[in-house]
Amino acid sequence: MKKDTISIINKKAKFNYFIEDEYTAGIVLTGSEIKSIRKRNVSISESFCEFNDNTELFITKMYIKEYENSSYNRNSLSQRKLLLNKKELKKLKKKVADVGLTIIPLKLFINDSGLAKIKIALVKGKKLYDKRQSLKEKEIKRDLQKSRKK
Repeated sequence: MKKDTISIINKKAKFNYFIEDEYTAGIVLTGSEIKSIRKRNVSISESFCEFNDNTELFITKMYIKEYENSSYNRNSLSQRKLLLNKKELKKLKKKVADVGLTIIPLKLFINDSGLAKIKIALVKGKKLYDKRQSLKEKEIKRDLQKSRKK
């Protein structure tokens, strides 16, 4: 199999949230969605994860463009089930319910076996002053790197 590294990253995640825990989950895909992912026709920047009544975790608002050569295409923004261990699901559900944290995707990638995996994180939202502090730190690092180059 061809070792082409496909990685779609949620760039807004680290700026808008404090990351508590990270997990790697599989995704249940239908039809030709994997072909669209391999062509990098997917966006996870607006998506989030939520539990249904049966303690199953679903990703919502993940956009996968319809594959043009397929006869069967699903809705681009439909929910997709995430695959985790029961122990991890129980732990996540408890933390989301008790503490008020949320689950967002950080990275979508294809592993060595050719399966689509998604790295999700348990996060807490940043306040406006936290975001300003992040921007200041980023600017200081950039200035230091410029001064080192000179």
